[in-house]
Amino acid sequence: MTTSFSRAGVAASLGASALFGGIFVLPSLLRPLDPVQILGYRVVAMIGLLALLFSARRMWGEFPLLLRRLRERPWLVGVLAADAAQIGVQMWLFGWAPQTGHGLEVSLGYLLLPLTMVVVGVVVHRERLSPWRTAAVLCACAGAVAAVVLSGGLGWATVLVALGMPLYLVTRRAFALDSFAAQLLELVLLLPFAAVVLVTRPSLELVAGSPRLAGALLLLGVLSAGGFTLYLTAGRLLPFTVFGVLSYVEPVLLVVVALAVLGEPWRLTDVFTYAPICVGLALLAVDAHLSRVRHRDLTAVA
Repeated sequence: MTTSFSRAGVAASLGASALFGGIFVLPSLLRPLDPVQILGYRVVAMIGLLALLFSARRMWGEFPLLLRRLRERPWLVGVLAADAAQIGVQMWLFGWAPQTGHGLEVSLGYLLLPLTMVVVGVVVHRERLSPWRTAAVLCACAGAVAAVVLSGGLGWATVLVALGMPLYLVTRRAFALDSFAAQLLELVLLLPFAAVVLVTRPSLELVAGSPRLAGALLLLGVLSAGGFTLYLTAGRLLPFTVFGVLSYVEPVLLVVVALAVLGEPWRLTDVFTYAPICVGLALLAVDAHLSRVRHRDLTAVA
């Protein structure tokens, strides 16, 4: 893939960030369900909705190819199971943080996540940074460093997001398990866990008797399926460095949700974290525009 921006990839990344911001609101509306129960329902809902998507878009043909690969290389089943466990933990965090007052802590993890992804893109994939992208990354680094210094350290939830998600994405790409079929199969591997949770911690009667809970769970499934689909699409269409810097949109949205909706406290010093990130995003937008202009000019000359 060239270093020029893919418009579809950028749109998918921004769309995923918006949907994940919406997901962050829902756990606080799902009480008295706890984060583990929410995860169980979320897995079941996402499987059902993705199955409908596969049927509507006639995508089931991807599965025979994936299953053939798994039969030929049985060790890939272990990789897929590890990916499923990793994404399950991340989904649990997205329910746990809003209900327990740790929304900003998890947002900080997503703030650091693009940095680790940029490092992966440059070191592992040998992707090049343009001067504008370099400036954008440096601004993002300044904001991330300020967050670490001013917060007095990193909590375990922050580290789990900042290191876990890049490991998940790199593993999927390295073993060619970044297809939509693999995404659905990961959720199927989580289904036994979801079933155990919903059986041992029953809440079906509570949900069935509450239109509010049932509607919120359905919305959670829709936003989750859509968000993950767009997120993985962006990961496939964009270079890791571009994907990494664009991912700063999500933590900013999560912070807005944590402050405006969840009521978590904001400190004046937090400006030093988020102002450089906004500058970095502006620089990235300039680079995107210049990249499109260069591509258009080269096309016209050809």
